[in-house]
Amino acid sequence: MSTTQPRVTIVITPRERFSFTQQNLESIYQDTLIPFELIYVDGGSPESVKTYLQEQSQARGFQLIRTEQYLAPNQARNLAIPHVSTEFMLFVDNDVLVSPNWLERLLKCADETAATVVCPLTCIGKKVNEIIHLAGGEAHIYEEAQEDGSIARKVHEKHYFVNRPVAEVKDQLHRKQCEFAEFHCMLVKTEIFQILGLLDEKLLSTREHIDFCMSVTNAGGTIYCEPDSVVTYVPELPLNWADISFFLLRWSDAWELSSLEHFQQKWNLTKKDKYFKKRYKRLGHRRHNAFLRPLVRRINPLPENVWIEQQAINVERWVNHRITDRYIKKYSQTSQSLV
Repeated sequence: MSTTQPRVTIVITPRERFSFTQQNLESIYQDTLIPFELIYVDGGSPESVKTYLQEQSQARGFQLIRTEQYLAPNQARNLAIPHVSTEFMLFVDNDVLVSPNWLERLLKCADETAATVVCPLTCIGKKVNEIIHLAGGEAHIYEEAQEDGSIARKVHEKHYFVNRPVAEVKDQLHRKQCEFAEFHCMLVKTEIFQILGLLDEKLLSTREHIDFCMSVTNAGGTIYCEPDSVVTYVPELPLNWADISFFLLRWSDAWELSSLEHFQQKWNLTKKDKYFKKRYKRLGHRRHNAFLRPLVRRINPLPENVWIEQQAINVERWVNHRITDRYIKKYSQTSQSLV
């Protein structure tokens, strides 16, 4: 590894589970050959993961920030930002695998375009670099005249090449200026936080990437996707109780509702827009698809299980609300931003 002074600090934060921690960290150290600083934010991981990270921090010399409670993603990132002194910081979720030269190519794009934010080609799945999750996208607010003469403010959001095989669109994947990136992996010029301040912690579980990128654009910054840099986001079902409990809170109705309402109010958006209606209708879908529907279909594979699924969802929602309420009461004194 070169002795050149690091230009970037990698910030790793938990996304929705802890069981991929080792694979994620080892991937970064294995496939990152240029110098970098690293800050790992550990929000309430189980004892085995906590011990592993403490050992790795000592062995590899990275900074470890630990809390005993679960953290919303922006809260975790904000714990790291004040400790970053390099030109760039690079946010990476703890369920991502990187590829050779990923960081070099992100920095090259930032240097050649003067971009404020650069994202890689982000793939999804256990098969690395095969199916596209995000290759940049569009995200902006537009105004639309209504029949009553009022003006509705709405969000336009579009993901490029989502769920397409990389091989199928490879000739279309070129460096491109876009309007948003996602926090799965996002290179950011550190100086932008002097203008914007810290990330918005009221966005507990959703829209935080759109909020940040629109704020960057409003501040005169630019966003690029660099598909020569490739990472893979690896979603899996939670494997243990620590994973499950964090997952249920991370995607709780309370956190998602609060995030959507805050996003709508912050940007003065029309609440009746289909953009919000769609998301309110799908509230809790991550939990239900991960646990309930597979369980119901295993118990009762007959067609009438649709009714049973709905009853199970109703019960699960009640339980989920109780879990969230207990968490808020337990940490209300130390985590006001999560209330």
